[in-house]
Parts: sequence; C-alpha cells; structure tokens
Amino acid sequence: MRTTKILGIIAVLLLSSCSIIRQGEVGSKRTLGRLNTKIMPPGPYLYNPFTTRILKTPVQSVNLEMNLELPSQDGLTINSDISILYHIKKEKVPMVLENIGIQYETIIRNVFRSSAADVCAKFLAKDMYSGARAEIEKQIALSMNNILSERGFVIEAVLLKSIRLPEGLSRAIESKLRAEQEAQQMEFVLQKEQKEAERKTIEAKGTRDANVILSEGLTDKILELRKIEALQQISTSSNAKVIITDGKSGTGQVLIQD
Repeated sequence: MRTTKILGIIAVLLLSSCSIIRQGEVGSKRTLGRLNTKIMPPGPYLYNPFTTRILKTPVQSVNLEMNLELPSQDGLTINSDISILYHIKKEKVPMVLENIGIQYETIIRNVFRSSAADVCAKFLAKDMYSGARAEIEKQIALSMNNILSERGFVIEAVLLKSIRLPEGLSRAIESKLRAEQEAQQMEFVLQKEQKEAERKTIEAKGTRDANVILSEGLTDKILELRKIEALQQISTSSNAKVIITDGKSGTGQVLIQD
C-alpha cells in the first residue's frame, strides 16, 4: 500500500512537470521570474514545476473579432463588425512576452481603434458602403503594421465584414445605386436601338444602290435581247400559239393565244 502511494506521488509529479507544446505554438521557459530567450519548438518537455513555468504562445494566424463605431469624413458614425487576422513572429515571442505580456490582444485592439479612426476619417460614409471598402481595409492594415511590426506582430488583413450606415443615408445610397443601374440599363437599350437603326439604314442603302445599278444596266439593247430570248422560249412550247409583234426586231406587244 505504501509503495502504491509513493508510485502515485511520483506519477503526479512527473505529469505536473511535463509540458507538451503543440503544432502552431512555441514555448518560452520562465525560471524564477526570468524569461529564457531560447524558443522551444513543438514537442514534450520536462521542467521543475516549483521553479519554472512554460509559457505557450500561438504563432499561427489568429482571427480577432471586434465591433466598432467608425467616424467618417462627413461627420457620421458607422457601425461595423471587423475581423483582424494577425500572427506573432516566432523569433519575437520572448520579446512580446517580456515587453507586453500574455495579454497582448489588448495592444492590438487599441492600435486598431486608433488606426481605424485615422483612416476612416479620410473617407465619406458612402465610400465605406461601396467600392472603397477594400482600400480602407488596406490602409488600416498598413497603419497597424507600421506600429506593431517592430513589436513582433504581423497584421495579415483587416476585414470590414459588415457596414451599418445610418438608416436615412443607407436608403439614400440604395436609391442612388438603383437609379444608376436603371440609367445603365436605359443606355444599353438606347445603344441597342441605335445599332438596329444603323443596320436598317445600311440595309435600305444597299437595296437602293442595287436598284440604281440594275436600272442603269437595263439599256434598250438589253431589253430587246431579253424579249427575243423570251420569244424563243415561247416558240419551243408544244402548245398552239399566235405571236403578234410590231415587226421590229421582235419588240413591241406580244400576244400569245393557245
């Protein structure tokens, strides 16, 4: 019984003195309050639980969700749900823990609030609702990186997932977008009608030119030749017939009686 208790105590001590660092994170050993600058890669580690603590820090991409009211150039307040994608530089983990601590998300939130306010104040409220959103996101991320890069953080992207404008402005923008779409549709219809009119004009001109060419080519000699050819075809018919002409080269009135 006594041996079993001793083995149990040893097992507890071993478990409490073993730490496993998983993929996507690194470890830093803190002994008697002093942080070791050597990074511990993923794997199992033994340590003295009475004097040492192993701090695990994720170095993979982290998605930080926020909801914030953003100012605009025209003095309006825009409510937005935001995602901040960031990660800590692996080689900077000891510095982050030493200078900022494990509550480093607070720093990222505060830097975002400042950067977002500075950038959004340069844009109109309708710009955040339309195609300028990507540019706003890009400028906020750039501003944050300028502040946080030296501190060991990389801001991968800032995403304004939803933009909620003041109700009156939202309706006005939607009405304007509908009007622009209707104008584009009308312009398309007008262009289509114009193309059809051009096609009909070209077709009519072609018919007119063909008639002019045909009328110019029908000379008296050609008409006489055509009449002679017609008489020749009639004369070969097996039916009885009487052909009356004016006696001038087969021209004049032709009467056929069977």
